[in-house]
Amino acid sequence: YIRTGSVFLAQTQDRLISLKRINSRLNVIGIPSEIISPKKVAELHPLLNVHDLVGAMHVPEDAVVSSADVALALASAASQNGVQIYDRTSVLHVMVKKGQVTGVETDKGQIECQYFVNCAGQWAYELGLSNEEPVSIPLHACEHFYLLTRPLETPLQSNTPTIVDADGRIYIRNWQGGILSGGFEKNPKPIFTEGKNQLEIQNLQEDWDHFEPLLSSLLRRMPDLETLEILKLVNCPETFTPDMRCIMGESPSVRGYFVLAGMNSAGLSFGGGAGRYLAEWMVHGSPSENIWELDLKRFGALQSSRTFLRHRVMEVMPLLYDLKVPRWDFQTGRQLRTSPLYDRLDAQGARWMEKHGFERPKYFVPPDKDLLALEQSKTFYKPDWFEIVESEVKCCKEAVCVIDMSSFTKFEITSTGDQALEVLQYLFSNDLDVPVGHIVHTGMLNQGGGYENDCSVARLSKRSFFMISPTDQQVHCWAWLKKHMPEDSNLLLEDVTWKYTALNLIGPRAVDVLSELSYAPMTPDHFPSLFCKEMSVGYANGIRVMSMTHTGEPGFMLYIPIEYALHVYNEVMSVGQKYGIRNAGYYALRSLRIEKFFAFWGQDLNTLTTPLECGRESRVKLEKGMDFIGRDALLQQKQNGVYKRLTMFILDDHDTDLDLWPWWGEPIYRNGQYAGKTTSSAYSYTLERHVCLGFVHNFSEDTGEEQVVTADFINRGEYEIDIAGHRFQAKAKLYPVTSLFTHKRRKEDVELSDLHGK
Repeated sequence: YIRTGSVFLAQTQDRLISLKRINSRLNVIGIPSEIISPKKVAELHPLLNVHDLVGAMHVPEDAVVSSADVALALASAASQNGVQIYDRTSVLHVMVKKGQVTGVETDKGQIECQYFVNCAGQWAYELGLSNEEPVSIPLHACEHFYLLTRPLETPLQSNTPTIVDADGRIYIRNWQGGILSGGFEKNPKPIFTEGKNQLEIQNLQEDWDHFEPLLSSLLRRMPDLETLEILKLVNCPETFTPDMRCIMGESPSVRGYFVLAGMNSAGLSFGGGAGRYLAEWMVHGSPSENIWELDLKRFGALQSSRTFLRHRVMEVMPLLYDLKVPRWDFQTGRQLRTSPLYDRLDAQGARWMEKHGFERPKYFVPPDKDLLALEQSKTFYKPDWFEIVESEVKCCKEAVCVIDMSSFTKFEITSTGDQALEVLQYLFSNDLDVPVGHIVHTGMLNQGGGYENDCSVARLSKRSFFMISPTDQQVHCWAWLKKHMPEDSNLLLEDVTWKYTALNLIGPRAVDVLSELSYAPMTPDHFPSLFCKEMSVGYANGIRVMSMTHTGEPGFMLYIPIEYALHVYNEVMSVGQKYGIRNAGYYALRSLRIEKFFAFWGQDLNTLTTPLECGRESRVKLEKGMDFIGRDALLQQKQNGVYKRLTMFILDDHDTDLDLWPWWGEPIYRNGQYAGKTTSSAYSYTLERHVCLGFVHNFSEDTGEEQVVTADFINRGEYEIDIAGHRFQAKAKLYPVTSLFTHKRRKEDVELSDLHGK
């Protein structure tokens, strides 16, 4: 374990901003790092050419180990603890009975087991499909090249820092006094798409022509290497995943089948942490940190097509070193799941983002805008779509907008008797025994009281419920329900995501559009808030209309059987013309929901967040004496107090036009001391300020231990948000700023400190 330190180079200002953002996060989690000048880089590594650098980040405690030695050490320690390791034994398939792992069939016989972990790297995909009950593990191998040289004339010291030159697409480190250097080229070579993998790890053929751009980059960075003798060019397979994050966790379809694979060339760096969290998952049923972003259940079967994986990894591998600015999107594997309105919206200027394979509109480009410039503008500052989204938000506030939200996960739960209600009352934290036609905002909690899912449930009839969840929850939610629902033939769970197109009509004139289309009164007296009713809209019957918009603004959600989608959309747009209707996208939705303090699962909420920590006590049936999963944990938390609290921050001295924007993950400081991180943020066009949501913790100054967070603790603090090393003052609120929405006044007239919450 040789502590060398790492130096991450920046050839451009944008790369430096990216490093500054990382640097401010590293500092608060106890990893020493600093932004340094090119001159300091030259002092740390005299052989580097630094003339084209604008700066760098130095992480002095990074170290280098040999992966083979680490694997051997862990294997030896495991053997001493009684673990049996069978060398040169191939797994034929995993045996499954009633959805549970029972053993493994190898070429040397059977081994009985209740748990199986697929850590097969490049073979994980094949192995997953070989089971009696296949498990989809979306990953794909690419060739990965690095060269080794003989020692330099003056051999490099063992503590020479490791260099990452992402703009040059290479990394460089000491290897026995010489150089080990590889990288992530723009045109990677995927392999084994047909599934005929090597039988064991072995190197592939050299390809100097392919490596040439990386070699040129290396010689530009270290010109003295020109005369150095190269020992060999190593070409070995590395495995990559569709979103550049590793895959771990339990299979949604087979109990006891765990996965840890797809390390995207960082297996050694992540090995320790990944191994620990997976072990916790197997022993305790869940890991001690929120690792939803790595969970196998973030993928569906749709990400496991070989063609998709081949194309996506060709994009992913170069992306590892590409500069990633906020709100970038993958370009491959697109237009896979689309709403029936996709072509209609596309023709009207929709710009698309993808979630769980589903295309969703970001915003709509007006006919007079330069499309190409918009597509290519990527920045950490004020984005080019700012005015476009502003006009969409304004329309939501003053007239009516329509947003296609078909990607939401939709389940129906029905039963022949009262089983559906009984089961759901135990699974959900809020009371679902409401009159038919009412909608309940609720969630499914785990034993610790954290949100496994955040959703809205409409009671369609005495024995039937309609559940709406976030897009990327489709697999996770289904698995959670299946795991906890009794195997009762009278109880039916159906995924109806694909059956309905969802249109969100937001704005004060949504009432007029719908009442004109349905010849039914839609005013609050006839159609109260959080109400659901089947209606006809235009010629189409059986449209589920719900009085909610997921934003806090007035309006309705329409769940339309897909064969009627185009008709209903056309009618809505046609009738809505006189009310100033227009299309809007998810960026407008984000701005609206964040300024109204609406937290979203997967961004603000996760499996370690409880309702009491985010001001949702009213969505929990604690006082009703009914048992539900997570109740005991919540009662205890209510008694002891919470250790973090979701808070809304309004940036004060931030210049939207000139300053770097907050996006998510920025450190929050209270009275100069680190107190948490932001979870999401957006520009509020109503407040004319940036709004961030984030959790505030109370770390003891002496011991660093977490203490109880009270409303008083939040209100008494002075706050700053750190954006790439620059701290901006912020006002903290525990409730949405409502008074500003009722009195439309310019921000100059309204001092934010005068505002009161609800």
